[in-house]
Amino acid sequence: MSCKVAFIGLGVMGYPMAGYISKGGHNVTVYNRTASKADKWLTEYKGQKADTPSKAADGADFVFTCVGNDNDLSEVTIGKQGIYNTIKKGAVHIDNTTASADLARKLYKSSKAHGWGFLDAPVSGGQAGAENGALTVMIGGDQADFDKAKDKIDCYSKKMKLLGKAGSGQLAKMVNQICIGGLVQALSEAINFGMKAGLNMEDVIEVISKGAAQSWQMENRYKTMIDDKFDFGFAVDWMRKDLKIAMDEAKNNGSLLPITEVVDKYYAEVQAMDGNRWDTSSLIRRLRK
Repeated sequence: MSCKVAFIGLGVMGYPMAGYISKGGHNVTVYNRTASKADKWLTEYKGQKADTPSKAADGADFVFTCVGNDNDLSEVTIGKQGIYNTIKKGAVHIDNTTASADLARKLYKSSKAHGWGFLDAPVSGGQAGAENGALTVMIGGDQADFDKAKDKIDCYSKKMKLLGKAGSGQLAKMVNQICIGGLVQALSEAINFGMKAGLNMEDVIEVISKGAAQSWQMENRYKTMIDDKFDFGFAVDWMRKDLKIAMDEAKNNGSLLPITEVVDKYYAEVQAMDGNRWDTSSLIRRLRK
């Protein structure tokens, strides 16, 4: 059933995600801080644009946010022009930002106090996953809100799951990023080792990717890592933001993240090589100095 949807944030991820919701038959109003991005979106998809987040959310049944970090999310929700000034009772706010679990809990509490629902729903799958409508969505919040929103989330996802109370989605995304950091470093070391040893690494990966070493990173990044090309996905700057969120949370829950801490330092070295916008597989570059 068609409904009125607002989508706040048309970055690399949000742009196609909002597009899939529009193609799903919903009436979508978009907002983006850089208005030209919203104008471009309207040349590709059906919908409208608004000048502020609050205007976009006015009257919407579902409001999606997909912005950069905690500060950006606070601005578009509880800020002067934020969605929480106009979102109607009974609506559901679905936040696809990768942010802190603490902020997710605060937004959930505020939402419930004012009569609308909230789901923290960070995504995994990168730019390709967003463009193909095949993201994995990790969700925290109440079952009733999830049941109301799941067919809209399904427009851009291949897998979604409600994992627990508010904040659970963000915590699961931290688990996801911890895994990716360790996997990419191991893959970087392995490829660099093999090349130094004189092996044809495309042949090697063809074999080992069918065994226990297989991973999404291996399947999707090994060729570009061998070719020393890093313009194919999630940027180092954003990965370091995500790893900091995970490391901060680890201090709160008493868990140890020794490998994650090392990998974060390695990403800092990549940034020092002007690799801020390279994708996360660029960890191999620091081994090629």
